[in-house]
Amino acid sequence: MQAQVSPTRSLSGRIDPPSSKNYTTRYLLAAALAAGESIVRFPASSDDASAMRRCLRELGAKIEEVEDEVGPLVRIRGFGGRPQNPGTVNPDNAGAVLRLLMGVCAQLDEIRFETDYADSLGKRPHGDLLRALGQLGVQYESDEGRLPVVLRGAGLHGGSVWVSGAKSSQYLSALLFMAPLIGEKVEIAVRDGLVSQPLVHTTIEVMRQAGIVIEAADDLLYFSIEGGQAYRTGEFSVNGDYPSSAALLAAGAVAGGDFYLNRLFVDSQGERAVLPLLREMGCDVNHDGKSVHLRGDGGLRAVQFDGDRATDAVLAMVAAAALAEGESRFYGIGNLRLKECDRISVPVRLLQRIGVDCEERESEIIVRGNPEGYEGGIAVETHHDHRVAQMLTIVGLRCRRGLTILDAENVNKSYPAFFRDMISLGAQIQLEDK
Repeated sequence: MQAQVSPTRSLSGRIDPPSSKNYTTRYLLAAALAAGESIVRFPASSDDASAMRRCLRELGAKIEEVEDEVGPLVRIRGFGGRPQNPGTVNPDNAGAVLRLLMGVCAQLDEIRFETDYADSLGKRPHGDLLRALGQLGVQYESDEGRLPVVLRGAGLHGGSVWVSGAKSSQYLSALLFMAPLIGEKVEIAVRDGLVSQPLVHTTIEVMRQAGIVIEAADDLLYFSIEGGQAYRTGEFSVNGDYPSSAALLAAGAVAGGDFYLNRLFVDSQGERAVLPLLREMGCDVNHDGKSVHLRGDGGLRAVQFDGDRATDAVLAMVAAAALAEGESRFYGIGNLRLKECDRISVPVRLLQRIGVDCEERESEIIVRGNPEGYEGGIAVETHHDHRVAQMLTIVGLRCRRGLTILDAENVNKSYPAFFRDMISLGAQIQLEDK
């Protein structure tokens, strides 16, 4: 699919953003790990959420997608503490799904993980997680830490384990979900710091709602999980997704306008940090604890921002910075190089093609914005990355000759309705099947 984005100077209306994919995947997993029936309300419909549902079915969970008078829900009859072995698990291009399931499935005698996305998930590293699993008795084979991966868990045991938190918090989340399944006490020490800490808070929040007792240090560098625990059934409700909402809010900041985003509550999503950031950039942003109201005239100021606080919102805010007055700096984002694509080098190269004055450093993106906008009139690729597609769309709103976004369907990974919602707010976008 191609998206033809044309200049747009005002967005207005009211949108229900998608549900959080990070909460959805974790609630689905917790429900599958319980013995009995659970309900997950307002689940995300993204590719990642679909990958988790499909994989959990293959592991033995009974999943029914229905809708009642309240809204959409998933009814899950879990397999309890031990999944059945399908032989091979393929999570498509969903890195978080892969890593969470590698932890859960590490108890099986032998299981293989693979992907059809050799140029995206196939290139991402998992060695830090594999080395941690090895400390707990799991034998493994991999392509230098990359897929395909084979795990053999006959020797799985509890005890003390350390894991690096320098590249991804998903390795730690995988160990946390896994720990109660072992039957023995597990102590986890995190070395080399911990990136994307808000996502670990989300993992802890979901596990505690599912009945798991976790002792966690305030700095999230030590955890203790007693043996003999079991996930319990429940009814869980997924909040609106702040990373997806960040793309809409950045679009409103760039194009100007007046609109509302519903179902955005106070929770552990780090991307809530974009609300004060947008205020700093010059937008009027009001959050009443249930919805966000943004008003702006398109006039933006440069900012300095620690992107590790809001990893999945960085590229949307980089797009806003490209239209701001002055030099913006997004730092602490080295782990973005290990996402669906290198989210530092690739976005910088694409923005430079459009005419944005920007540069990369090891763990930073520097943007010198142009409030007058850009000429555009070119076609740009998304490199298998939904956040890149959103970034390009935002900048395209202020390109005099627009932008053609190739492989625009990559937004489906987190936000299938992204273009539809942008159009409903007034964005000038035409979609073409290619």
